[in-house]
Amino acid sequence: MSQQGYVATTPLSQAQPGMGGYHSGFGTPASQPLYGHYGAGPQFPAGLSGSPRHLPPSVSGGPSNPGPPPFSHAGPQGGMQSQRFPAPAISASPISPYGQTPLPAPHSLPSQAPPPADTSCPSPVRLLAGQMETMHVGGYGHVQMQSAPLHTGTTDHQFHPPTSPPAMGHHVLPSPQPQGPPSTLGAPSLLAAPQPVGAMTTAQHMRMSGSFSGPGPHGSSGFAQPPGTPGTPGFSPQAGTYGGQVSAAQPPFPGTFPGGAAQMAGPPQKKPDPDSIPSPTQVMEDERSRRGGQVYSTNLRGQIPPLVTTDFMVQDQGHTSPRFIRCTAYSFPCTADMAKQSHIPLAAVIKPFASIPNNETPLYVVDHGEAGPLRCNRCKAYMCPFMHFIDGGRRYQCGFCSCVNEVPASYFQHLDHMGRRVDVYQRPELSLGSYEFIATLDYCKDNKPPSPPAFIFMIDVSFTTIKRGLVRLVCEELKTLLDRLPREEGAERSAIKVGFVTYNKVLHFYNVKSSLAQPQMMVVSDVAEMFVPLLDGFLVDFQESRSVISNLLDQIPDMFADTSESETVFAPVIQAGVETLKAAECSGKLFIFHSSLPTAEAPGRLRNREDKRLINTEKEKSLFQPARGAYEQLSKDCVSSGCCVDLFLFPSQYVDVASMGDVPLHTGGSVYMYPNFQVEADSDLFLSDLRSDVKRPIGFDAIMRVRTSTGFRATNFFGSIYMSNTTDVEMAAVDCHKAITVEFKHDDTLSEDTGALLQCALLYTTVGGRRRLRIHNLGLNCCSQLTDLYKSCETDALINYFAKSAYGAMLNQPLKGVREGLASEAAHMLACYRKHCAAPSAMSQLILPDAMKVFPAYMNSLLKSAALVASVELSTDDRALQRLTVLGMGVEETQALFYPRLIPLHDVDPVSTGIPPPVRCSRERLSEQGLYLLEDGRQIILWLGQACPPTLVQSIFGVPSFAHVSTVVGTLPELDNPHSKRLRAVIDLITQQRPYSMKLLVVKQKEKNEALFLQRLVEDPGLHGGPSYMDFLCHVHREIRQILT
Repeated sequence: MSQQGYVATTPLSQAQPGMGGYHSGFGTPASQPLYGHYGAGPQFPAGLSGSPRHLPPSVSGGPSNPGPPPFSHAGPQGGMQSQRFPAPAISASPISPYGQTPLPAPHSLPSQAPPPADTSCPSPVRLLAGQMETMHVGGYGHVQMQSAPLHTGTTDHQFHPPTSPPAMGHHVLPSPQPQGPPSTLGAPSLLAAPQPVGAMTTAQHMRMSGSFSGPGPHGSSGFAQPPGTPGTPGFSPQAGTYGGQVSAAQPPFPGTFPGGAAQMAGPPQKKPDPDSIPSPTQVMEDERSRRGGQVYSTNLRGQIPPLVTTDFMVQDQGHTSPRFIRCTAYSFPCTADMAKQSHIPLAAVIKPFASIPNNETPLYVVDHGEAGPLRCNRCKAYMCPFMHFIDGGRRYQCGFCSCVNEVPASYFQHLDHMGRRVDVYQRPELSLGSYEFIATLDYCKDNKPPSPPAFIFMIDVSFTTIKRGLVRLVCEELKTLLDRLPREEGAERSAIKVGFVTYNKVLHFYNVKSSLAQPQMMVVSDVAEMFVPLLDGFLVDFQESRSVISNLLDQIPDMFADTSESETVFAPVIQAGVETLKAAECSGKLFIFHSSLPTAEAPGRLRNREDKRLINTEKEKSLFQPARGAYEQLSKDCVSSGCCVDLFLFPSQYVDVASMGDVPLHTGGSVYMYPNFQVEADSDLFLSDLRSDVKRPIGFDAIMRVRTSTGFRATNFFGSIYMSNTTDVEMAAVDCHKAITVEFKHDDTLSEDTGALLQCALLYTTVGGRRRLRIHNLGLNCCSQLTDLYKSCETDALINYFAKSAYGAMLNQPLKGVREGLASEAAHMLACYRKHCAAPSAMSQLILPDAMKVFPAYMNSLLKSAALVASVELSTDDRALQRLTVLGMGVEETQALFYPRLIPLHDVDPVSTGIPPPVRCSRERLSEQGLYLLEDGRQIILWLGQACPPTLVQSIFGVPSFAHVSTVVGTLPELDNPHSKRLRAVIDLITQQRPYSMKLLVVKQKEKNEALFLQRLVEDPGLHGGPSYMDFLCHVHREIRQILT
């Protein structure tokens, strides 16, 4: 009988120089890290050109003296000290399923101590064995599965348990028979692969068709169809452990998993143990235990940062923080053929305005006076640590294009005996990865300093919003919120101007000049030809006009209290904001509060085009395409005027989010939606979002360009951006939560010696009306071996890229083709690793790279996401909203969305602190006696088991039993007992970690709204279609076999 189980190997040695066990590529490692003095007290002497905004507490353990430069072409480099940590304990067996008689429980693993470690075997591969491809994948639910006992065996020359957890949370299973041969009698075996071979020859080059490529910014082809013969698409409904068959109305997942020659048949097979497949929660926990709470110094090129789920502190020592830039791989392949062969996308996720924790040094601001920042004459890259000074400091060689430039006399400085400028540590642009320049008038429109930005609040006063009480709620909140407008650091008050507009079928502008006793209203009824009826008195300083504005906000709800007008306009509202900012010659943001489909006769009028008959057809993509005409031109006008749009929607039915959200998408704005809004239940969530949106750090009228060293270039861009050409990323505004994903392609061969360098330059206007340049620099390694490429991959960044690529392709391709492209791409990436990097092994074994061992779990979750799944049960607006939101997300947000945290709370010690460790996101981890919290960055769901102890129910909800718990409330009662305080503390900690406010839902086992919770258990079959994590692994394994044979 075939084998099932793990084949695991030891990790990379942590004693090697550089992160991840491979050489940093920058000379001989030195004995200590560099730049340790940054982040510890004042770091530059009095003569420093750029001054810090504030200084953090000192970093303990950092070196006191600066070492050799990290970017000199001739000098030695800083190394990293070897660190070892105890191996984590093996996780406990899963909780029994709930709701009915569970399936037979899998046997737990033997708990024996591993043999002595041998760190001489640095193989990074993880092999998952089991002939999973021979199971009746399409027949789950028709065949009763049996659990197989898991036995292990090793050979002493192959398996070496590590002395410390390797990168990416490699779990090592103990061996009960350290000297015995592998078992071959049908039991799962635990083997170790020898050192993988990374050499790549022409004969090994795989012939793969159907290359995957994300769409370009202007509608390029996107996903290509995968190879292989068509077969039975999708999976049949699967038997679940809760409630019988999962979702009786579950449709197949059309087009996702084509069958083919590898479709297997045969007698019923034993079901693999769910604990035998890689666990995302275990990977995160292992990484926390290994690198949590440590200082991450950026002094080495190409080092792999901690996961986004790990709490760490960054010390900038020449490369930018991973809070600003994360890459899909930190060793780029040297050749385009190698990149094409691996199918690994080369991309960076850039969050230029990312928030910096209080314990880290803020960005330094450098002022070069009227001369402005120093730049390369050829490629226009800004001065950075990658520039190499020569000829006694009179010239410098650009690290990006190798051009030799003259050093201006005002910037000249002598070199020391190692070829470094003697003022290298006095200039942030020479020693740090991220910093800012004060821009000169050459960087301003019409060579004039910009004016401070403006906020315009535009309120829908139609019948619906008035009757709901929404208008009064907004007006009451603005009275206090305007006191907290963002301001320049060190300024006593905000320089932002404010204005107010109300609208239904016509627009009402308000004069709130400080000299007036009462506000004045001016009506514009000709919405086809929008103009601004007044400028003086419309945009004002809030502090100066406080009393007039307060009177206006008091009067607006009463002024329209008896309105019967139900129709609204939308495009003219945005046009009015654009025209106002143009006339005022400033940038700004529109806050639009809207409730219904804009059906009034006006430009941008929309109709209800939600048609469930289009679901799962070639025309389904049309549901997500924005209306043509007015909205395309609006996006262009907004960006050129620096007008960002934030849209707050309160619909009771379809409002065409795909069209209404298109302008916010292209202007760097956000879309918030509160369906069936009720003031009593939803006001806290809305007001929290509004306050966060107004107060968050933001830059206006921004242009970003990504420059690269010779050999590769940026080709595709994804995000809340507008592209008028192929190089400049334009954003009317960019805030601390917006991320841009940039894809790179080769145009020449890269060198392992010089690596791959990239520089992100963002030109923007501050909230105080000052023009600034924010620079982020990052150096990556280059490799000629596929093994090194796979070792350096980051799963979270890969999923961010694939999600944005797929959500961009949705507009131009059928969703069936997009899903097939994702599944095929995952199979091709892993097939290349299997063929060129892993040791020879039986085809019945699924081999996963250690750095990507949970990649299939995230990819399967992406395939089942609301935007991609074909289901008539899902709202088109909800699907369109997820698409728009994900396109602007950073790596942290997409990681949380595609693998939510499931936290058991019933057994938490009430006196403990911190967030309890999560369990795998599957219903098999639930207990009827339990209380669980699930959060995905967008919402928090409390699931209450029907057998939850009454004492716990009383402590948390203040009611005597499960039956008395209400699922309507959106908040928890504040009770004076340890359990209630502990739960509310956990929710507060989670909320602080996430960029957006999250709605709290309470669901009870076996009640109707439980589906909201069950559909977020991403390791289970999707309620609206899509396979389980285990089924997807089976499919990927089958696809790999097809590719390789």
